[in-house]
Amino acid sequence: MLSKKTKYGIKALTYLARQDSRIPVSIATISKSENISVKFLESILLTLKRNGILGSKKGLGGGYYLIKNPKDVPMTTVMRILEGPIAMVPCVSLNYYEKCDDCPDEDTCAVHRLMIQVRDNTLEVFRNTTLADLSK
Repeated sequence: MLSKKTKYGIKALTYLARQDSRIPVSIATISKSENISVKFLESILLTLKRNGILGSKKGLGGGYYLIKNPKDVPMTTVMRILEGPIAMVPCVSLNYYEKCDDCPDEDTCAVHRLMIQVRDNTLEVFRNTTLADLSK
């Protein structure tokens, strides 16, 4: 299931992507528009800033803004920043692989085979969807 952190992060990013200019938008403005708690949103936006998606300006007229063009922000990047591994089990993760403790042989494991298909199809959607696609 998608966490609220990721859901709200995507909502905030699409809000920022819809702005005509790259003028900073206050947390309060985003919070009110997207119905997200200010405190929670602040944490999410900081995470996105630390990972090079957003910039910020302090003081009067300050807020957050996109650093990258929305068409250059694939959902794989956003999901990995906010949600972590895309794979549902660690034994099929491309970036966070770990062997499952309870599995003697991945090659014969039905769960492993199923989760590879789920991972591949999920990655296909995330790789082919950008922030620009979501902000239309």
